[in-house]
Amino acid sequence: MRGHTSAKTITTPAKRISVWKEADVVVVGGGPGGIGAAVSAARSGAKTILIERYGHLGGMATGGLVNIIPNLSDWSGKQHIFGITQELIDRLEKRGAVSYPKKADWGATDRKVVDYYLDAGLGWFYVRKDLNIGRERVLYTAVVDPEVLKDELNDMVRESGVDLLLHSWGTEALMEGATAKGVVFESKSGRQAILADVVIDSTGDGDIAIASGASFDGSLDPALRTSKLAIVFWLTNVDIARCDEFKATHPEEFNRLMKELVTLDGHPHYFKGVLESQERCVWFHFFQSHPDGKACDPMDVEELTMMDVRARKRALTTYEFFKKHIPGFERSFIMLTAPQLGIQGGRRIVGEYTLTEKDMESDEVFPDTIVVLANNDNGEVSARHPTLCVPYRCLVPEKIDGLLVACRAFSSADSINQYFNIIPHCLSYGQAAGVAAAMAARAGIQPRNVDYGELRAQLVAQGVKLP
Repeated sequence: MRGHTSAKTITTPAKRISVWKEADVVVVGGGPGGIGAAVSAARSGAKTILIERYGHLGGMATGGLVNIIPNLSDWSGKQHIFGITQELIDRLEKRGAVSYPKKADWGATDRKVVDYYLDAGLGWFYVRKDLNIGRERVLYTAVVDPEVLKDELNDMVRESGVDLLLHSWGTEALMEGATAKGVVFESKSGRQAILADVVIDSTGDGDIAIASGASFDGSLDPALRTSKLAIVFWLTNVDIARCDEFKATHPEEFNRLMKELVTLDGHPHYFKGVLESQERCVWFHFFQSHPDGKACDPMDVEELTMMDVRARKRALTTYEFFKKHIPGFERSFIMLTAPQLGIQGGRRIVGEYTLTEKDMESDEVFPDTIVVLANNDNGEVSARHPTLCVPYRCLVPEKIDGLLVACRAFSSADSINQYFNIIPHCLSYGQAAGVAAAMAARAGIQPRNVDYGELRAQLVAQGVKLP
């Protein structure tokens, strides 16, 4: 924390705390990684506890309003991510709470399909130019209703037999030497502990792993997406057709107004809602760079406060400007504002294997591959190497036993983490970690020692497609 290097220190008295429960596996953090981990561990027969600091599950997919599940296919339209991610999409589809291109359009070059997503402003998530054929193609990407998603995640977790605690913030690992034996968490019920054979850190920032003494890499390149913080808000009751007409008939005036908005620290870009019954809704997602030009530090509470206050000011500036100046927004109002700041990246553990940019060009199928990811965002590299295999060892801290990491803090360089730390990826890491944790608890071994062949077989049995 800034200014705290020479701060006073105090010593607090030792205090006995009660053990709330004991389990085979405890998962800290109910975001995408935590969901994948808890559900798969419980389905694998482990007594599992999931604790989450907010009053809902889903992490950035719900609380951050980052309701986009992208890169499920590569440029050609071939799907690579399955398992719990696909199951979740299927469940949401039954409730009319998800939108994605029909399967026949995955990889399509048809201009009508491509232009639909470009017109919605969602091109970065749905459209890529395939350099092998020189044409734009549609990806398999989904957007979900975050409010329905919260309920569906509750159902999925409880159906699997997970013991769920919301409003509970995991604060530290309980250690015996270099082995995690559980976690301490804080809640309105006070400070309590959970004992477990395996701890899975799905906090996003590796909070529990770092508290256990695991080595980590906190470097962030200010130029990367992962060095920025984000805010999301939704406007509704927008006459989008009227706005589109204004943009088409008065392009110079519209561009002038958007430039003026930028000078006011507002955000000029929005996505059109493509969910069912959201014809009059638009979504604003904007990143914030640090005002000093450095990487944002999601571990600095003072900086988080500063950036959050600024983000919400920018959101209101943007809304008020559109309402006053842009035809079609006169009767709009803010439907939702993300209750949590969007953290794009942060510290990553040093694991038994560290993923780097070189891995994008190696085409290596690791013996412990847990997921195949589409490599969609790297131009010529993606054209030659459309997929990336991620090994289980990226989830295993180098020197700490009894603990796995299943979130964006997986062992990776920041240059590659920015492409492979998003929602469906973390769900996949979580699913693998949950299965491995259940295996380790059942066999009485450390997670690093699980048999890769058995891990693969159990993941395949849970719907994961592996090479």
